[in-house]
Amino acid sequence: MNLENDGIFTSESVTEGHPDKVCDQISDAVLDTILLQERELEASGVGNVAQARVACETMATEGQVFLAGELRTSVYADIDSIVRDVVRDIGYDDVESGFHYRSIGISNSIHAQSADIARGVDESYEVQRHLGGDDPLLTLGAGDQGMMFGFASNQTSTLMPMPIYLAHRLSERLTLARKEGGLEYLRPDGKTQVSVRYHAGKPVGISTILISTQHADVPGVESGLLDDLVREVITPVMELNELPWKDATLYVNPTGRFVAGGPAADTGLTGRKIIVDTYGGYARHGGGAFSGKDCTKVDRSAAYAARWVAKNIVAAGLAEQVEIQLAYGIGIAHPLSILVDCFNTNSVPEDHIVDAVQEVFDLRPGAIIRDLDLLRPIFRLTSNYGHFGRELPEFSWEQTNRVKELQACF
Repeated sequence: MNLENDGIFTSESVTEGHPDKVCDQISDAVLDTILLQERELEASGVGNVAQARVACETMATEGQVFLAGELRTSVYADIDSIVRDVVRDIGYDDVESGFHYRSIGISNSIHAQSADIARGVDESYEVQRHLGGDDPLLTLGAGDQGMMFGFASNQTSTLMPMPIYLAHRLSERLTLARKEGGLEYLRPDGKTQVSVRYHAGKPVGISTILISTQHADVPGVESGLLDDLVREVITPVMELNELPWKDATLYVNPTGRFVAGGPAADTGLTGRKIIVDTYGGYARHGGGAFSGKDCTKVDRSAAYAARWVAKNIVAAGLAEQVEIQLAYGIGIAHPLSILVDCFNTNSVPEDHIVDAVQEVFDLRPGAIIRDLDLLRPIFRLTSNYGHFGRELPEFSWEQTNRVKELQACF
């Protein structure tokens, strides 16, 4: 997005107890469990983690969790234990809440992956037609067709848009206040929203901050909630950035009460928070969800790669802001197209940046998996507070390790 004129842009985030995020975490926990066990088998000399395939979807509602999807694996995943462990870790341990980790019913309809899909993924179009490729990992074809977007902007130190960056930090802090900050009356479900004022495309101030958080049904909570959240959540986050915020309008639980929450109050689904997961609406989205999918699915791996490319372009000084689009065909290894849009902030021509990207980055699915080390069991960690903009050791796509190579192209 190019905000050349003055305006206000808003993004939202959700906590780990939000019904949709409960489902994302369960789906990614299934993926992590299979990757971990497959890696252990491979280490013993009898397995191959690169052959594992996971596509797990979850739905959660009052007292029930339903799982469906497709697997190809040589290990056993104890689905019931995975689900209960995730729900317990999130904090759904109140027997009166309607969603308790011990008493929920679990329905498992996961089945084997289609052989027709597997054929094109295991051996790409290029390999089947003898067009090159003999490294086993690099023979992989894309797990589906589609387009994926990556984005980076110098608005924040992590090269993320300011609204989603702040919304995520508020959600993280809200969960920390519940678990460690002394606000024991808070419950797992919650949402945050931040509106940022822009001038000439640059963030200049905070217009509105909104927090909705589930809480216990005890007297006096509503009257003290605003002061508690300003002290424990809003101020610690907002003082980490330089934008003025003291004049922002603050809303906390605008309906006045948020006791019923989580899957007992609102059915959750895997993949229903894809804008929260990415750039908060500031950049485009190809439509594919991430959670529960192994990285032969380019919905996930190519979106990670596109972020990696975009972040390196900005870090290299080639643009202040950039959006990358990649497109893939099922079973085909090489991208069908690569598009770069720098929103008139580039210091070199965009077509030259495309050429540099093609020279520096191998964007075949197998190469992405290799270069970003995407066979690790790290994916439940990604399912909360954004897949991008968190500079953790597990988030290899946040590295700016191709800056010198890109600069050398010019």
